[in-house]
Amino acid sequence: MRARPSETFAAISDVHGNSDALRAVLDDIDRIGITAIVNLGDHLSGPLAAREVADLLMTRDMACIRGNHDRWLVEMEPSAMGPSDRAAHRQLDPAHLEWLRGLPATGRYGRDVFLCHGTPDSDTAYWMEEASNGATLTLKPSDGIEAIADGIDAALILCGHTHIPRALRLRDGRLIVSPGSVGCPAYSDDAPFAHVMQTATPDACYAVLEKRHGRWAVSFRYVPYDSGRMVGLARESGREDWASALATGWIRP
Repeated sequence: MRARPSETFAAISDVHGNSDALRAVLDDIDRIGITAIVNLGDHLSGPLAAREVADLLMTRDMACIRGNHDRWLVEMEPSAMGPSDRAAHRQLDPAHLEWLRGLPATGRYGRDVFLCHGTPDSDTAYWMEEASNGATLTLKPSDGIEAIADGIDAALILCGHTHIPRALRLRDGRLIVSPGSVGCPAYSDDAPFAHVMQTATPDACYAVLEKRHGRWAVSFRYVPYDSGRMVGLARESGREDWASALATGWIRP
């Protein structure tokens, strides 16, 4: 992590192998003059351009942690992986996998900002949302959200995993932020129940965090980009679910 963290920085998450969305977001970050970036994981998994994303991230100065799919890419045999992880793994060199192995599960950006992918104790758990069978994600009761934050001595808590941009102020004033997803605006999952996540926009999303008068503020930036190449890669892999998500922000039959 940076020795002198900036009081204005960008948070990105869940690139999922979408190199064109990542380039658009990095260009937007550069255009508005932000020089510090934190990255909350799930960098490569998907039927898209994992190698391109890995090469971009490995050469860019940013604080990265790992997500559940990053962990699975280095801990599981390809034969045991899901199709998105297996597609990404086929593109990666040993150097890319070694970079993933070196990423921490959680992190700090300076003294005031805590980073995790899902929750502090799990990279597969949703912090602010919950899944119910056959439905979209919904907001958890406040007591459950507050309980997960017990013992975290940071004024700003950043998490990803759900791909949903959201900010929530705890009762003690701490701010929890999910920056949304750079590269995967909709998905379906079967754990813990069958559910879908849909942002209803194909735009890449990230967050800008700024400390104002001693308190953290957040703004979300939606970045339009040409998703045509990524949609084509998804279709070449037989992943119409990904193609729909990338083109529309919805999972459509």
